[in-house]
Amino acid sequence: MAAWTLPKRIANWCEILTTALDRRSRKYFVTLILGMVLSTGRRTVSCWLRAACVGDDWHNHYHFLQTVGRNASHLATRLLHLAVKQIPFSHVGDFVKLALDDSPTKRYGPKIELAGIHHNPTPGPSGSEFLYGHVWVTISWVVTHPLWGCIGLPLRALMYVRRKDLQVLENIGRAPWLFRTKLDMAAELVEWCIVLFRTWFQKRVMVIVDGAYAKKPFLSRMLKIGAVVVSRLRKDAALFDVPESVKRRGKGRPRKYGQQRLSLAHRGGHRQGWTTELMVLYGVAQQVTFKTFLATYRPAGGVIRVVIVKRSAQLFADNPSAWVAFFCTDPEVSAATIIEAVADRSAIEQNFHDVKEVHGAGQQQVRNVWCNVACWNLCLWLHTIVELWSWRRSGNTLKQRSDRPWDDAARRPSHADRVKTLRKQILRETFSALPRPIRAARKIQKLVNALVRLAT
Repeated sequence: MAAWTLPKRIANWCEILTTALDRRSRKYFVTLILGMVLSTGRRTVSCWLRAACVGDDWHNHYHFLQTVGRNASHLATRLLHLAVKQIPFSHVGDFVKLALDDSPTKRYGPKIELAGIHHNPTPGPSGSEFLYGHVWVTISWVVTHPLWGCIGLPLRALMYVRRKDLQVLENIGRAPWLFRTKLDMAAELVEWCIVLFRTWFQKRVMVIVDGAYAKKPFLSRMLKIGAVVVSRLRKDAALFDVPESVKRRGKGRPRKYGQQRLSLAHRGGHRQGWTTELMVLYGVAQQVTFKTFLATYRPAGGVIRVVIVKRSAQLFADNPSAWVAFFCTDPEVSAATIIEAVADRSAIEQNFHDVKEVHGAGQQQVRNVWCNVACWNLCLWLHTIVELWSWRRSGNTLKQRSDRPWDDAARRPSHADRVKTLRKQILRETFSALPRPIRAARKIQKLVNALVRLAT
């Protein structure tokens, strides 16, 4: 095996994450992370092992993937503890923000466990409405870097399987788990991490979700644990006015929902009531025109704050309508906070892009269900580890765009830039660990630097 080694800081983090695993198999986790960082091209598991120079011991690493998949919750819990300790308290904000969404990965070939036909959110040029593969309900912690703005730290994912795909295995007695909806999985992920966030930061938790999760099964569980939910609101949502707090005489409890139906279409099309305010969205300061009011909404269990935002050239460019509506389950939250939270939800979309394009999530094409769970979560955890490793590093160190004069120098370093910087440090530390007579010649040093630039 080659002498490639992870930086000491990341190696210590890997030891912390694997404390829940058997002591004899912990060493394989470091090897997989090293191979994921150094691999290029199509990121299959065999590519990981080749990059880490794994020899005859390759079959143990494949078996270790099943162990990681079965213990994903324990590893994610330790990663959450690690992230909480690394992120400064001042970078959290008024709320601890969590973003939730689901993303599919394509699969090919026979005998892939629990793979099925799912909706394709990105049809592409082919326009295929469905795809064959797996769907992952993922949660990310959204934090604000003082220089680079909003960044998402993916923590954990659960595999969603359709009921009809599970029934096939239930008939033969091989179903690995019971059927759960995406709403149940999303609520489980929030309940999993909300206790630690409250005890550590002592702040309220805000969950930012897509409109598909703004339904009663999910919202009711969030209200029970005291989480604030911000989501998109349907234009035909059944909104009612807020009932007047009149003291009732006789029996019965006071009215919870109003009797007058409110129309979002009428309010969004009305010319009066709009307010313009300067906000920082997607890292850009811009004027936002909106109107806000209180309403009662049965799926949310009472009073909510509704915010209608006018579409502009910079906001919601993919939305063909003239306005879009959002809501918050806490009526005391300001409209500016709600709009900024909706913009911060783009961090999880960027996470999905990075784990697929930079780390190759979904390209492993393993067949065992627990190996699939391990591969997707490993890509998420590597994304978070790289972000934590580069959190306190300067932008000049991470950008390294001297060979790209056409690139925008003011643009914040991308996740790919951070991965390349980590890869360069691994190669340079390996070269520096060689005996001095071997690495002393200037020609050898120049050659190694050129190979490092070529490899990254």
